[in-house]
Amino acid sequence: MEFFKVIKSVMSAMIGVQNKKTLQEDFSKSSPIPFIVAGIIMTLLFIISIWVVVQLALGS
Repeated sequence: MEFFKVIKSVMSAMIGVQNKKTLQEDFSKSSPIPFIVAGIIMTLLFIISIWVVVQLALGS
């Protein structure tokens, strides 16, 4: 599966706009491993970005 399609699917799922049809289509065509890895990476990036924003807001 294409890298950008996996990222798009994970981002859509993270913000809650992915429909059930797309979810079933993604998992029926390939292994869930790319989605799991992309989800972990996206979650870590989200946490780091929140931490950076908080640090900037606190002036540390």
